Amino acid sequence: MTTQIAPGAPAPATAAPQSGEPRPPFVRRVWRGRPEDPRWVRPAFLALLLATGLLYLYNLSASGYANSFYSAAVQAGSQSWKAFFFGSLDAGNAITVDKPPASLWPMALSVRIFGLNAWAILVPEVLMGVGTVAVVYASVRRRFSPAAGLIAGTVLALTPVAALMFRFNNPDAMLALLLAVACHLVVRALEDGRTKWLLWAGAAIGLAFLAKTLQAFLILPALAAVYAVCAPVPLRKRLGQLAAATAALVVSGGWWVAVVELWPASSRPYVGGSQNNSFLELTFGYNGLGRLNGEETGSVGGGGGGGGGGRWGETGWDRMFNSEIGGQISWLLPAALVLLVAGLVATRKARRTSVTRASLLVWGGSLLMTMAVFSFMAGIFHQYYTVALAPYLAAVTGMGAGLLWERRRETWASLALAAAAVAAATWSYVLLNRTPDYLPWLKWLVLVGGLTAALGLVFAGRVGRRLALAAASLGLVAALAGPTAYTVSTLREGHSGSIVTAGPAGASRMGGGPGGGMRGGFPGGGMPGQQGQQGQQGQQGQQGQQGQQNGNGNTQGNGNALPGGGFPGGGMPGGGMPGQNQQTAPGGRTGDAGRAGGGMGGLLSGANVSDEAKKLLETDADRYTWVAASVGSQNAASYQLATGEAVMAIGGFNGTDPSPTLAQFRQYVAEGRIHYFIAGGSMGRGGNGNGNGTSAQISEWVQANFEEVTVGSATFYDLTQKTSG
Repeated sequence: MTTQIAPGAPAPATAAPQSGEPRPPFVRRVWRGRPEDPRWVRPAFLALLLATGLLYLYNLSASGYANSFYSAAVQAGSQSWKAFFFGSLDAGNAITVDKPPASLWPMALSVRIFGLNAWAILVPEVLMGVGTVAVVYASVRRRFSPAAGLIAGTVLALTPVAALMFRFNNPDAMLALLLAVACHLVVRALEDGRTKWLLWAGAAIGLAFLAKTLQAFLILPALAAVYAVCAPVPLRKRLGQLAAATAALVVSGGWWVAVVELWPASSRPYVGGSQNNSFLELTFGYNGLGRLNGEETGSVGGGGGGGGGGRWGETGWDRMFNSEIGGQISWLLPAALVLLVAGLVATRKARRTSVTRASLLVWGGSLLMTMAVFSFMAGIFHQYYTVALAPYLAAVTGMGAGLLWERRRETWASLALAAAAVAAATWSYVLLNRTPDYLPWLKWLVLVGGLTAALGLVFAGRVGRRLALAAASLGLVAALAGPTAYTVSTLREGHSGSIVTAGPAGASRMGGGPGGGMRGGFPGGGMPGQQGQQGQQGQQGQQGQQGQQNGNGNTQGNGNALPGGGFPGGGMPGGGMPGQNQQTAPGGRTGDAGRAGGGMGGLLSGANVSDEAKKLLETDADRYTWVAASVGSQNAASYQLATGEAVMAIGGFNGTDPSPTLAQFRQYVAEGRIHYFIAGGSMGRGGNGNGNGTSAQISEWVQANFEEVTVGSATFYDLTQKTSG
């Protein structure tokens, strides 16, 4: 029989062995769990974790190196401790990634142990996913029923964007885990007012900052406000505890920043993504306020307008529900909002220190704060960012469902449960209807099943427990059927490149209109000045001018400059550099950076490195700090991962960072530290979009002074052989 907890009541204590009574063996304690729990609870929880792990491990190697930008940094960190510490893109320590390095550290350590391969890179991300499910379950279970915790964990595991990003090597997996840990620790602090839990929460958020900078701070207002109001200690102590937690955050996240800023710039790598070689500038500019207002210096394009559209999609209150984002995260979002409001109504008469209500406020407040920022930010925004919402949404869903189920005999509670079931079923129908060719029968089953369950839940308090439980189970299955189908579709395919989305083809389209369709490319139709046309899904994708993309994700441009600007030496129609074929990484998903969206070749998905090119770069590689240099990080990463040797990424990710300068590059060449320059690559333009950036200057100098070497379809310049005359 499930133990019920009244709103505001303290959590039940775990029965401790009597004095002199031996503790149960460790394995038995792990398997049995709390002595007061029904015997099925702990095995069900362990089964949930096992199922999540196996689910996320399925077909894992299909993604290859996933995002080669981060995989190259992981490889560098496995070869050089200096690269490990700074998050360098190459073992020669030319430039860093445009994020702090914490998310790279587990992967780099894994590669040091197991060698460079897809499993060594991605299994740590899977473990973070399993850990996040465990944290969400544990937090919900502390104040609500075991079933509520299991519902929360299941919702998280089956959220499509979670299944995508906990199998991918972007920083978002670590960010989601650490912020879930922070929410859990704040709830622990709210139970007894002990300072240590707040200190650990601050430390978790500080470490999350070292994964993805200021995004880690989005939930701070909600956490601080809830603790300041609801903690069971005097106000003065609450404020002191919050100050101490802030100090823990600063220490946890600031030590690395201090080292980087104080380290002589001449003996560390350039801070990628910055224009002045400053991590603080990167934090508050490109990765900070620039993401909110769209003014990211050095970015590939501007942002959206408030309430309108832009190159990063439509902004506004409904952004999380639109055709760009909805299929990634919003399946249970309407139901979660219903349950959150109902849960707060249910606890409205509880005392100030009610931990049940505070738990709803912590997780619900984090959900609403993050949603609000994501909905209106005008700068760079990708669909996969929404994985940050998944733990909060799952926790709110589990808590609200568990609380209302215990009060189902009250008419308003049964009606609220029914409303949540209707919201989940109808919204799933809408989302499934956006991909009419994908399991067309499923939307009807979901709709009918959800509405039938809602009808049963209306009378949940008047019928027997078995009938009520059957209605609730049917509602849960109907609510999870849609996201489960999208999750399975996500698991069946590999994903590679810089911009990835969950679900079947067509599940996430940005920009709208004939020139705006996209799957993993640039929202709004591409780069500034680029004219896009929506081609057949998986056949042509989005084309800049005349480039064509085939069903294998290969793209070839015709060398024409883009309208309104373009790239030095030719445009990138269809996503490829002039005369250069581009592919997703080996084993990667066909067209993630090109399908129905015009992949950007070297900018978003790197290059296909031939065996001949690999052999060329590996020859006498030990004589050079960098076997090659290339404009843009993705192109450089492709060659680095293929050869295992350091390749310099000129200009960082976009090719717009002013590093190295032409003078520095010429000095490296004179010292014999770079063997080849790889033509093509990324943008190669200045941060202001003109042709006078350092990358363009270096490209022009190389082409004018060194011998060209053609290997297959790729062009290299031998920096040890100057042109005659």
